[in-house]
Amino acid sequence: MRRLSAITTPVIIGLLSAGIVTAAPAAARAAATGPGLNAYYGQRLTWSACGGGFQCARLKVPLDYARPAGAKIDIAVIRLPAGGGGRLGSLVINPGGPGASGVQFARTSARLAFSPRLRSRFDIVGFDPRGVGASTPVRCLTSAQFDAYHSVDATPDTPAERRNLDLAQRAFARGCQANSGRILPHVGTPNAARDMDVLRAALGERRLTYLGFSYGTYLGAVYADLFPGRVRAMVLDGALDPTMSATEVSSGQGDGFGVAFTSFLRDCFKADDCPFTTRRVGPSIKRVNALLRRADRAPLRNDTDGRQVNEAIVTTGIYAALYSEQAWPVLRKAFAAAFKGDGAAFLWLSDQYNNRRADATYTNDTEARLAVNCLDRPSPRRSSLQAAKAGKGGPTNPCDYWPVRSRAVPRALRAEGSGPILVIGTVRDPATPYAWARSLAAQLSKGVLLTYDGDGHTAYGGPSSCVNGAVDRYLITRVPPRDGTVCPKS
Repeated sequence: MRRLSAITTPVIIGLLSAGIVTAAPAAARAAATGPGLNAYYGQRLTWSACGGGFQCARLKVPLDYARPAGAKIDIAVIRLPAGGGGRLGSLVINPGGPGASGVQFARTSARLAFSPRLRSRFDIVGFDPRGVGASTPVRCLTSAQFDAYHSVDATPDTPAERRNLDLAQRAFARGCQANSGRILPHVGTPNAARDMDVLRAALGERRLTYLGFSYGTYLGAVYADLFPGRVRAMVLDGALDPTMSATEVSSGQGDGFGVAFTSFLRDCFKADDCPFTTRRVGPSIKRVNALLRRADRAPLRNDTDGRQVNEAIVTTGIYAALYSEQAWPVLRKAFAAAFKGDGAAFLWLSDQYNNRRADATYTNDTEARLAVNCLDRPSPRRSSLQAAKAGKGGPTNPCDYWPVRSRAVPRALRAEGSGPILVIGTVRDPATPYAWARSLAAQLSKGVLLTYDGDGHTAYGGPSSCVNGAVDRYLITRVPPRDGTVCPKS
């Protein structure tokens, strides 16, 4: 079972986190610039209207960059054309994940998250990375199987719970192999970065202008390290630290969510509808722990459908709401209802995180996220399985049983030869702790750190005019803010 001393949940965080490792630099660069790619780099996109003022196209890339004459796959691309005079080119965006659809992100957020000033100068271009959404998606489980998978206790404290978790992780890995075995070896971030360079060329851009959020910062940093001379301007918001091990990522995110939950509680104490009546952090966390123990023993009430609102669902719901301050009022109401035995609000929050649609089907975000992570951040499979056999815990991730072995290792990404790259860190970011942004900015040969002294995951497009203005100016003029600039919460 999970306890919330500092809301440390390494297993669930393993599902939330992004991959942070890549292939050795020499091998990666050789594959990125090897022979046989001229046909891919020579293509031009054929755009067609696809609703709402957007245009859509398909990009051809090799399944395996080591064999460019072999199988090809399609990458789904969307753009919102620049809406004013003085167009500068294309701004390629990535919403994170890994596994999140850049096509859907562009559709829902291009006019909301990106300023009118930016949209007047750039086409906003989103794409689904390989294995994601409409780009040869990874598929592993049916919707009914996903309902069961998301309800598995990810922090087991009994032999039966450990067996259930182990069986679920085995079944997930086997399902991925059975349904997507052809693409699994090729969905790692270095290949997605190579696809992004083919996309740059197909857009007719000599150099890339890019804005990536969360995992998108890692994708961008890998791109810059592979193709430093092809970066026009790059913003990495909610940064990952490429040097960290899987264990360090879990620990760092545990701390980040702990900081975020404390910030939520302090904000809650000021609200009239706050269900934590003691108005103190320690006792409030104890009350949450008691709720999790209760949900572990017997599910909370759910009058919306037949699914059980157990500990795993409540925990995921808590974490989902910590991503944005705008969700904090919902989280207050969810706790108030749950303390009375009603778990429907936590089920809704969990469904939002897990991308469960109204028709009870799922997007492939979780499948793609795990498929990318298992290549980018391979599991210490042997030690995990040995521990399981010895009765000392066991595998907590499908990567422990992943059918594709990865030799990826953490390393610093320098991007030697690039221009200034703007890295943004939010001080109380739950999913990508602020220290990671500091580290990435220091690693990059021309990294520039912009700090937002605020809450929530990522900063651009949020309430800070300081952050939004600095990003817009840099993307348009290529002049970054002064390194170490701090934007206050406003």
